[in-house]
Amino acid sequence: MRSVIVIGGGISGLAAAWQLRGQADVTVLESHAKVGGKLRTGTVAGITVDEGAESLMALRPEAVELAAAVGLGEALCDPAKAPTTIWTNGALRPLPAGHVMGVPTDPSALIGTGLLSPEGVARVAAEETLPATPLTEDCSVTEYLGGRFGQEAVDRLIEPMLGGVYAGLAERLSLRAAMPRIAALAEQGTPLLPALRRMRAAGAPRSGAVAVQGVVGGTGRFPAAVAEACGARILTGTTARSLQQVGDGRWRVQAMTGDGALTMEADAVILALPAFAAAELLRPHSPLAEAELSSIPHASTAVITMAFSRAQAHFLPQGNGFLVPPVDGHTLKAASFLSNKWSWLHDSAPETFVLRASIGRIGEDALLGRPDRHLVRSAIAELHHAVGPMGEPLATRVTRWDRGLPQYGVGHRERVARIREAAGKLPGIALCGAAYEGVGVAACVATGRAAAKQVLAQP
Repeated sequence: MRSVIVIGGGISGLAAAWQLRGQADVTVLESHAKVGGKLRTGTVAGITVDEGAESLMALRPEAVELAAAVGLGEALCDPAKAPTTIWTNGALRPLPAGHVMGVPTDPSALIGTGLLSPEGVARVAAEETLPATPLTEDCSVTEYLGGRFGQEAVDRLIEPMLGGVYAGLAERLSLRAAMPRIAALAEQGTPLLPALRRMRAAGAPRSGAVAVQGVVGGTGRFPAAVAEACGARILTGTTARSLQQVGDGRWRVQAMTGDGALTMEADAVILALPAFAAAELLRPHSPLAEAELSSIPHASTAVITMAFSRAQAHFLPQGNGFLVPPVDGHTLKAASFLSNKWSWLHDSAPETFVLRASIGRIGEDALLGRPDRHLVRSAIAELHHAVGPMGEPLATRVTRWDRGLPQYGVGHRERVARIREAAGKLPGIALCGAAYEGVGVAACVATGRAAAKQVLAQP
């Protein structure tokens, strides 16, 4: 049986370990005290809450299928039904149904919403009359969609959606990497509006289908369940410091633990790490892979979770939350009304209202350099402005994700191809994680399982 070391115990590395179960002797090295990476739970006012991702993409199967396979099938739950809402132009404004990542399929539904000016709505509607040529090279989201729908639509409809997913900016994000479905239509060289309507009509989700699902008790349960089910040897508090090739084609990993240095050898190594950390380990073996990985920028973010007394709150918001376009100049990037969105959380603490606010986009390091108490005060002030006078929270919790989200800049897919080609010249090495084909949980699970299959297929 082959031996494999997985470096990184986030959901990507754990998915790789699960895929390898029964086929390899697997050891997972995780630098933190617990596995899970950005999927973890904490408490605020004694209530369990997610500190990172709070849901799993359900429109693609990888995450929910793995959750079911490791025993969480009955714990999967749907969020409350509510429209996507944007805080813009001084009010909370629901996006009309039928949008694709903020791109409307029915411009007339925007009339009277206050999301766009009358001129902005007319500009969106005019898209299907504009000449179109096939997209042949990658470009930024703003460059392409601004040209098709106008800058106002990008600023107030598309930008907040991208900010919620990538903590990035439309003027820097790759159309092909960040919005692949839109890019595929753009490559056909036809107007987008009729193509989007046809796409939705042909591939509409089944009746009652939801875009995301949660886990009762928090998505932080997911990596713990995968870790238990995968049968791997998991070493937490263990940080890989270097990789060395040994004479028989194996790999030696030098790591540090709380008890000192640790040396291990294996037939293959899967790097389930952020791009910058993978770059450090690959530097002696593939300067090209190291350079390309190091060139991927990352955004830092902070999540501020708050608990309010329902009896003492002056006002409690409706809906599941809202997104915020950066053009409006607010500190908040998004807010999620957890007690409205997830029935399990409401039922676990019926006298308390829990929400979380998100702060931080690429380039906002100065904002995130403020002390926790300043971030909390800014978030509370803007929440009062956006939804009403809620009063003061009973408790707050600030979770910082330093360099937590890789940015898919223009040419990202080509960069990933170069990284994989360079790393592919190193027998027994495979890569997975959020830096490559998607930042969501489902995409990370997919890359982890693909990396496991890759090392199993190698001679």
